[in-house]
Amino acid sequence: MSKLIQKSGYFKPHENHSSAYMKYIATRDGVEKVTERFADRPPSQKQQDLIRKILHDYPDAKELFEYEDYLAQPNVGNASDFISMALDSNWGEASSSQIYMQYISTRPRTEKHGGHGLFSDGDAVDLDAALETLAAHDGNVYTFILSLRREDAARLGYDNAAAWQSVLKEHRGDVAEALKIPDDELHWYAAFHNESHHPHIHMMAYGDDPKAGYLNTVGIHKMRSALTNTIFKQEMLNLYKQKSVSRDELVQSARSAMAQLVGEMQTGVCDNSEIAVQVSVLAEQLKTETGKMQYGYLKPRLKTMVDEIVDTLERIPSVEQCYQHWLELRAAVQNYYTGDAPEYIPLSHQKEFKQIRNMVIREALNVANGVLTFEDTEEPAPVPDELLPETPLPTDTAEADDPPPESGSSDGGVYVDWTDDYKAALEYLYGTDEIEPDFTAALTLMETEAENGNALAMHDMAKMYAGGLGCEADAAVAHAWYAKALSAFQACEAAKPWKYTEYRIGKLYAAGLGTEQDYALAAEWFSMAAAKRHRYAQYSLGGLYCRGNGVARSYEQAFRLYAESAVQGFPYASYELAKLYRDGIGTVPNAKSAAAHFENAFRGFVTLEKKSHDDKLQYRIGQMLLTGTGTEKDINLAAKYFEKSARLGNTYAQYQLAKLYLADETADEEKIQRAIRWLEESAEGENQFAQYTLGKLYRDADHMPLDERRAAELFAAAAEQGSEYAAYAIGKLYLGTETMEKNIPGALRWLGAAAGMGNQFAQYQLGKLYLTGEDVPKNVTKAVERFTASAEQGNQYAQYALGKLYLLGKDVPQDKETALRWLEQSAAQGNPYAQFFIDHANDYAAPPALLSATRLLHHLGNIFRDNSVPPGNAKGIRVDSKRRRKLHEMKVAAGHAEDEQDSEYTQIMSY
Repeated sequence: MSKLIQKSGYFKPHENHSSAYMKYIATRDGVEKVTERFADRPPSQKQQDLIRKILHDYPDAKELFEYEDYLAQPNVGNASDFISMALDSNWGEASSSQIYMQYISTRPRTEKHGGHGLFSDGDAVDLDAALETLAAHDGNVYTFILSLRREDAARLGYDNAAAWQSVLKEHRGDVAEALKIPDDELHWYAAFHNESHHPHIHMMAYGDDPKAGYLNTVGIHKMRSALTNTIFKQEMLNLYKQKSVSRDELVQSARSAMAQLVGEMQTGVCDNSEIAVQVSVLAEQLKTETGKMQYGYLKPRLKTMVDEIVDTLERIPSVEQCYQHWLELRAAVQNYYTGDAPEYIPLSHQKEFKQIRNMVIREALNVANGVLTFEDTEEPAPVPDELLPETPLPTDTAEADDPPPESGSSDGGVYVDWTDDYKAALEYLYGTDEIEPDFTAALTLMETEAENGNALAMHDMAKMYAGGLGCEADAAVAHAWYAKALSAFQACEAAKPWKYTEYRIGKLYAAGLGTEQDYALAAEWFSMAAAKRHRYAQYSLGGLYCRGNGVARSYEQAFRLYAESAVQGFPYASYELAKLYRDGIGTVPNAKSAAAHFENAFRGFVTLEKKSHDDKLQYRIGQMLLTGTGTEKDINLAAKYFEKSARLGNTYAQYQLAKLYLADETADEEKIQRAIRWLEESAEGENQFAQYTLGKLYRDADHMPLDERRAAELFAAAAEQGSEYAAYAIGKLYLGTETMEKNIPGALRWLGAAAGMGNQFAQYQLGKLYLTGEDVPKNVTKAVERFTASAEQGNQYAQYALGKLYLLGKDVPQDKETALRWLEQSAAQGNPYAQFFIDHANDYAAPPALLSATRLLHHLGNIFRDNSVPPGNAKGIRVDSKRRRKLHEMKVAAGHAEDEQDSEYTQIMSY
């Protein structure tokens, strides 16, 4: 096993050994060498006698690599290496002993004449000056020998003095801390001895203040930990990665154990019914106890009962296997630092798993008090429908392919006309195949045309100010321009009735642009234009009938109007007609007709987009390519259309493009950041889907730094626009998280809003709040109402909760028939707890105690998961796996390399 050996000692003041030691380590050229010819012979009697004396005088010499080699192969060569290293390790004492002094002084190549190998913080060390300073020091001088095996030193690059100097300079602060000497007062010197089998360094350290400095076991341990982390950094990282894989295996093993135990209960053969009996007995004992119900406060006999339950858990084969694996990993880490195999400790007394003891107590209290528990730790997050609402109306520029046959004007100087300047402004606004959009040039031309009285330009000025194209977005200025456009269209219509202006007036009323939204008035204007066979008006009026806006809803009328518009080649109408044929709304279902109209719509959209480069058209084409509607599915081409639309400010395209980028498993960091920028822009544009998605990224620290408060803001913005999922998400945050305190009024508000929109997850959460009565007054009636609403939508956890309620009959009248109905629905969705209660329906008084075994296994599985990396930081800081992942992802999001060592990794591995 690879490891670092560290031997520590010190010279006391006035011993006159420290200066000699410095000169020795600085000038020593090598150790006694044994010729290869005699190296493999058995050790001489003189060597054996000397080894026995060394072991008697310096018992810790047994920790040296050289002693391991000697025990493995007791020969002349290994004996010589061990004697040399043992005496080096205890030079101060050995030099004052006659027998050792004689050995040291008569060794060949004791000194290196003409130079030295001493190094420190600086580039070069003046040996004479260092010796003089050391001789004048009137305090302790601390010595260290750091040794590696030759193969480790060569593999890791520590077979030279420069590498050791670098690592010691890096950890100067750790040395100072270990010796309790201020960093700026520390002096250290070292020399590298490149032995054939075990290269090592000798190091000396002392402080300015003779009274400063103190070295104990903790200090030695910390120093060795710091150096080991650096020297074995890559190997430790590999071991850490191995543990990450092991964590997943441990979690899966724990889950498999639970599933196996539940299966045994279902057949009536439960090897661990012992746990249920033990929990029941403990529950009875706790009923008469007073005081704090935590392990540390229990009486000794009750602690023993808790320990026995945990020991029984450990005997479950899968748990025993998990624990054994954990112990092996812990031993692998500890061996880097101490070289000792850790002593086996029962699970009930393993400090990293001590929380299971309090969980045992809580389970027993639940049984004693008849508390209804919720086995919903794996409750999935709700997944919203990702299909976005389709933009219902074509944009004005889409009509550029069909300009009015005549211009409209009034005596007031306003007019409607596709002038050359207006067409040029449109080209700058939307771009062409030859030129990119130029919003600044478009705004200049459009403003001149609008000031001249062109109602079309007035309308487009409003759009540019609304979207911030070529200018700062300004809703007030946009509204003013829309109002001017409406007035101009009405003036032209009054001067000369015309189906085109009637249609444009109807659009402004329908959208509430420049005026109050008035669907009824919009329907009147659309009807006038539609009667004159204006295809855009027919399509728009069909939309009002389809939605029942301003007119009585009539799918038949909508179908007729869409068909009349589609016949005239309007692709938007073909698209809506295809949906009606597909769904059989307003007509009989006809898949063939639906497919034909979708194809017509797609071809028409592509043709329109080439002429107008309109963002809504680009978005619609992208959606059809993405879903394969009316054309072959082509995600890459869809992304190109989304990107063109996104650049024009279309918030739906921005959102969809971001989703595509984030879903791309091959996306690099630059692409991910582009996706986030599109999401942010879409969210700023009030797109509730983007707000919700961006909120999830902040909440889950997914490509983003963890920021649950920012997530709550985004969820609230989306919820205000009617997103039930966002309302549920913010409600869950307000129930309390790692970084957010509980806000029960806020939780009730948003969970209530989501439940009111029919969100089954919010209904279930509210049911739990009202039933437990921990954060709100207990209200069983409200709880049952919420559970029922959720269960009727198929929520298996609500079904399970109702089944338990009615089966146990604690808070509601017992109703076995109703209980089984709900439990069977939940079990049909794979809920093992529901199946458990079905199998034990006739002995309903026993299930809570029996279920506690399964719950404890679940708790234990979580502990194994969160402690899959054995502890080891000197500061005693433990970071759970979820938090560790979030912190690492935050660092990556902030620009650190993906494989950069986390500081918390160092803490965890600093055993």
